[in-house]
Amino acid sequence: MMSTRNRVIDAAMKLAGRRDFGDVSLTDIAKESDLSLADLRDLFPSKGAIVGGFSRRIDRQVLDEFSGLNSHDPARDRLYDVLRKRLEALEPYHEALSSIARWAARDPITSTALNRETVNSMRFMLEAADIDCDGPVGSLKLQGLAMAWGRVLDAWFENGFSFALETLDREIARGERYVEHVEDFARITRPFTDMANRLFEFGGMRRRHAHAADDDHPHSHA
Repeated sequence: MMSTRNRVIDAAMKLAGRRDFGDVSLTDIAKESDLSLADLRDLFPSKGAIVGGFSRRIDRQVLDEFSGLNSHDPARDRLYDVLRKRLEALEPYHEALSSIARWAARDPITSTALNRETVNSMRFMLEAADIDCDGPVGSLKLQGLAMAWGRVLDAWFENGFSFALETLDREIARGERYVEHVEDFARITRPFTDMANRLFEFGGMRRRHAHAADDDHPHSHA
C-alpha cells in the first residue's frame, strides 16, 4: 500500500508534468493527494521539501539495486553504472523534473536548498560505487559531482536520454582527471599540513601551560 508521503510526492510530480511548477500551489498538491492542507503541512513544509522527498525516494531505488555490490570494475565504470541507473529511474519524470528545474532556477533560495539535496544524493551514489568521499578531497568530489550531475540533467532535458549518457561519460572522465590533480596536490601538501597542525597543537599546549602557571600563582603579577 502506498504511503501518504509517496502519494503527495506522486501528486506533485503529476502536477509538475502538466504545467509550470511555479504555478502549482500547496493547495493544488493537497487536493491532488486527497489530503487537507493541514495534513500536507504535517508531512512536508514546502514544495522544495516534496522535491527533496522525491530525490530521496530515487536514492533508495538506486541504492536497493546496488546494495552489497562487490564489483572489481574500475571506479569510473562503477560510478557510470550507478548514475546511469539513477537517470533510468528519473526517466518517467522527465517533463515534471524539467518543470521543477525551471522553477528552481528562478528562486536562488530554492536552488541552494536543492543543491544541498543533490550533494547528499551524490554522497550516496559515490558510496554505492564504492568511492571514498570523506575528508577535504571527498568534499570537493561531492560538490564537483553535484555540478556535473546538473550538466547531465541539462543535457537530458534538452536532448534526451542518449545525449545525457554521452554527457555523463564525458563528465566522469573530466571529473576523474580533476580528482587526480586534487589528490596529487593533497599528497604534496600533506607534510606541510601535518607540520602546521603540530605547530598549532604545540602553541596551544604552551598557552594552556602558561594559563595553568598563572592560576597557580595568582599574585605573581601584582
